[in-house]
Amino acid sequence: MPQEIQEKLIEEEAKKYFEGAPATHDWGHVERVNKLANYIGQIEGGNLTVIKLSVLLHDIGRKKEDELDGKICHAEESARLARDILEAYKIDKETIENVCHCIETHRFRNEKEPQTIEAKVLYDADKLDCIGAIGIARACSWSGEHKQKLYSDSEKEIGSGYETEHTPLIEFGTKLSKIKERMLTKTGRKIAEDKHNFVVDFFNRLQQEIDGVL
Repeated sequence: MPQEIQEKLIEEEAKKYFEGAPATHDWGHVERVNKLANYIGQIEGGNLTVIKLSVLLHDIGRKKEDELDGKICHAEESARLARDILEAYKIDKETIENVCHCIETHRFRNEKEPQTIEAKVLYDADKLDCIGAIGIARACSWSGEHKQKLYSDSEKEIGSGYETEHTPLIEFGTKLSKIKERMLTKTGRKIAEDKHNFVVDFFNRLQQEIDGVL
């Protein structure tokens, strides 16, 4: 089967896992990450087929994590599901192993570190969709999805992000503000710079308005 047809069929398989998905992790997120990953991959190198397959499948386990309020790791679940899909389409073993490694290590809240250039590209592309204007929108949307407040008296780190006490300001302090320094590629760091500054300015202004500083 030609590679282009394989990729298209795998994409259609992946889309099924996003039916009814909330705005924070819907198919639009996958499309944005795909654009970023393709751009970064063309500059940094790496196997673009592995990168694309990794992007398409990196969040297919997210629905199950959401259903269990974060009690499982969606990266691990996504890798498990991805392996089954890739094997069903008779993708070669080396590609499958690389794709699964990319998916297993793409999560910010994860001790597993990306080792291949393809995994680093996926990691950076996925994290870049967490900052900038889209990142702010997603952080606020996430809180709405989980009936969280915009802010609270305590803005200390909570845990997984699913807790009722979690807020966009906590997400900024524990994750969004740290993404720039966690980039793994030169291109990712360059893109992150402007997006990071935008996020910092926004949350500083938000804190000022909460404090009544006009």
